[in-house]
Amino acid sequence: MLQSNSSCSTCNLAELCLPVGLTEEEMQRLDELRMQKHSFSRGDYLYRGGDKFRALFAINRGSFKTRILHEDGREQVTGFQMGGEIIGLDAISTDMHDGEAVALESSVVCELPFQRLETLSRDIPSLQRHLHKIMSREIVRDQGIMLLLGSMRAEERVAAFLLTLSQRYAARGLSPTQFQLSMSRQDIGSYLGLKIETVSRAFSHFQDKGIIAVRARSIEITDLARLQTSVNSSC
Repeated sequence: MLQSNSSCSTCNLAELCLPVGLTEEEMQRLDELRMQKHSFSRGDYLYRGGDKFRALFAINRGSFKTRILHEDGREQVTGFQMGGEIIGLDAISTDMHDGEAVALESSVVCELPFQRLETLSRDIPSLQRHLHKIMSREIVRDQGIMLLLGSMRAEERVAAFLLTLSQRYAARGLSPTQFQLSMSRQDIGSYLGLKIETVSRAFSHFQDKGIIAVRARSIEITDLARLQTSVNSSC
């Protein structure tokens, strides 16, 4: 795992993980945190269950999955995180990580020492509000997953998952209709509460209907409107 110093003021993802409108002086104070930038290979752990909480992590490049391991060894994927998102919020209340975060591809994160970040946020109100917004967004996302798992059929779950990815890529200025899946079908199934065979059948169904085109992990949404419609009704 390589390390280097990182500067918020020169990061091209700053507008995603930092509040807008920070003054030059406030940006300089953030840079004084001298955040460490860490590189990870696919399969590397960012943190494991039981690790002491010491920092939040802003994903600069790549993606991660968060998961919880059950006592019988089964894995439950709880989320997928990508560039510009903050990871590690789960441990703030207990000072310990319950689950673990694993790199899905070659990735880079900026380590945000939480104690210093918390102190700085008291001096920069907009930073404190932004941290609260991030936490609120995570709560809303968790509620959305609970709704998805509790009320949607298998194909609707897969469609909703693809639409969410589309929206997240669009927010980063990337194509909302053509992207690579960094996660496996098994990861998707664990996240959506579906068997891997069910996920594969859903992808095949949407492809047969001309809604998406699938090439290994490459996804092209060829009919975004029909994919949106399929969330609430059968194709």
